[in-house]
Amino acid sequence: MQMSLLLVLLLFPSAFALAFTAEPQTAPLPSATDYSASVLPERSDVVSWKTLSQVEPRKENEKIVPLFAKEILALDKKDVKIQGFMVPIESEARQKHFVLSAVPPSCPFCMPAGPEAMVEIRLKDGIDFDLNPIVVLGRFSVRNDDPRGVFYTLTDGALVSAAPAH
Repeated sequence: MQMSLLLVLLLFPSAFALAFTAEPQTAPLPSATDYSASVLPERSDVVSWKTLSQVEPRKENEKIVPLFAKEILALDKKDVKIQGFMVPIESEARQKHFVLSAVPPSCPFCMPAGPEAMVEIRLKDGIDFDLNPIVVLGRFSVRNDDPRGVFYTLTDGALVSAAPAH
């Protein structure tokens, strides 16, 4: 019995080290829109992140510009609802200007996704910060040439409801 215990104690560190030196998985990470589909319930009354992800980069005059799908361009200057996670950009107690993301933020100093999975939000009235998903309603705009790299904005917005995550 002592010999078995000694053998286990000698082999355990080797197995532990092997677990951390094995080849990494080659499967790609999910896109922000694929990930959001796993944490946000699909709703017919909100614009889907899958729709907003239909944008391709295009080189134009030595500059990369977004090429938006027809479904996205049809939303421009329309009142829409969008669900997602708040990413504050101001240090106010009540949030009137923030980013709504397809995925929850994982770092207080990092943007959680690319520009196709975030919408800059400007509300009429401030709301308390919430880690849970929310739904906002407002005037949606598609941005072709924002110097900050923002693709979408929603202005004159209002909180509609909390949107429970999966």
